[in-house]
Amino acid sequence: MVSVEHARAAETRGPSGLRRDVGLIGLMWASVGSIIGSGWLYGAEKAVVAAGPAAIVSWVIGAVAIVLLALVHAELGGMFPVAGGTARYPHYAFGGLAGMSFGWFSWLQAATVAPIEVEAMIGYAGHWHWAQGLQHADGTLTPSGLGTAVVLMAVFVAVNFFGVRALAHTNSAATWWKIAVPLGAIFIIAAGNFHPGNFTSESFAPFGAKGVLSAISGSGIIFALLGFEQAIQLAGESRNPKRDLPRATLGSVAIGAVIYLLLQVVFIAALPHSTFAHGWAHLTYEGISGPWAGLATLVGLGWLSVVLYLDAVISPGGTGLIYTTATSRVSFGLAKNGYAPKLFARTDARGVPWFGLIISFVTGVVCFLPFPSWQELVGFITSASVLMYAGAPLAYGVFADRLPDHDRPYRLPAGKVLSPLSFVVANLIIYWAGWDTLWRLGIAIVLGYVLLGGYAWYATSTGQPDAPRLDFRAAQWLPVYLLGMGVISSQGGFGGSGRIALWWDMLLIAAFSVAIYYWARATASPTEEIERSIEEVVVTDAPAH
Repeated sequence: MVSVEHARAAETRGPSGLRRDVGLIGLMWASVGSIIGSGWLYGAEKAVVAAGPAAIVSWVIGAVAIVLLALVHAELGGMFPVAGGTARYPHYAFGGLAGMSFGWFSWLQAATVAPIEVEAMIGYAGHWHWAQGLQHADGTLTPSGLGTAVVLMAVFVAVNFFGVRALAHTNSAATWWKIAVPLGAIFIIAAGNFHPGNFTSESFAPFGAKGVLSAISGSGIIFALLGFEQAIQLAGESRNPKRDLPRATLGSVAIGAVIYLLLQVVFIAALPHSTFAHGWAHLTYEGISGPWAGLATLVGLGWLSVVLYLDAVISPGGTGLIYTTATSRVSFGLAKNGYAPKLFARTDARGVPWFGLIISFVTGVVCFLPFPSWQELVGFITSASVLMYAGAPLAYGVFADRLPDHDRPYRLPAGKVLSPLSFVVANLIIYWAGWDTLWRLGIAIVLGYVLLGGYAWYATSTGQPDAPRLDFRAAQWLPVYLLGMGVISSQGGFGGSGRIALWWDMLLIAAFSVAIYYWARATASPTEEIERSIEEVVVTDAPAH
């Protein structure tokens, strides 16, 4: 059995390896800094337009879903404190093919967040006269806007090159600000502008259950709450991962959920009735393109709007910074598992995976071209993120069976129930994103199989010793899972043909998810192979030069 202490020793910093410089606050702030990003600037307005005041229910459902997934990750993070953890758990449990697949989902999610935060920064900056030429009226970037976006991505990468300690300090300072500003906005605006009648004057749930559920994935709620996994991704650089990873993961979710729920309540209550007199779907007021700053101006708090416009640069900037880090750490993990060239695992004198950072910059720049606005990326990122998270409950079930005596600093209460439940919830969130988003995600998944599968074939055909073993037997459920989700989405009522009625579609998703969960657990890699995979990762995670 491979102990956590053994794993930590193998990953201790060498002349050019990852450095264990991050404590509890650094880990927690990495996650909180990811959670409190552009989502708070847009999420409350987008959700109330989609669901009316019942958006509060949407936030509660979204928070419960994320808590379930975070609980699973807290146990796994304590068991396996390795860099790029979310990309590795399925690899341990199901072998090469599943590991490669979920590793790609993880990288895809991380790589697309930094550019969306840049888009948010530029969008809010349009309030200032000097920045009004950065976007066209439809939200696409002008040539000068594209140049600005490239510079901002370069700044994210440059800060990361100073090493994880500088990153933790920079992000911690930014996160204190990012927490203080929304909390300040909540209490200052609510103090003189709280109208309880707003919750019922035009119907609490004008768009019914479908509006409530659609808002969870399509209006930025799940996107806003994402980010708890950043502590997991930095596990290889934690000073005390056994103690700190569970605390950082669960603590960050609690902080984020409370802030976002308060933001939604205050946003609804502070609006003058005239802004939604024609229905919540037609909510409008001057400055609504920057919802919170515009609201502050509307209620006579012009000085606060200035602070909020400033925060609209700092908050997304901090989130983009930490996701640039995450992208390089996920590619580091992929390379350690043999799915990507070893160049991604090479580190410089500060312990930074330099090639992964360069590729994250290039990917961000490419994303500015096909995805020109904040809203167009939200549903895609939400689906990719939750698909990445879905691998953790599956791996949890396998480890509960195959590794019952493995050291677990944190144990998930009622894990045998909460683990399959979290997998069901993850798939419902993916389904609620809608068919229009999921077919695009499907194309991205195929692209990943071409890139990573192509490298695996090259490594195998050339006889490289680190060529990944693609275990098709242990991952036989995977193609059925991916294709099945696509088929149900295409036939359901969330952007699909509508052949499957509301509620029946969710019942079908739940039954399908439970079947996949137990199928995956039954066909997973045997205990000896799982232990060998962990041992291999322990050895290969020794410092790279």
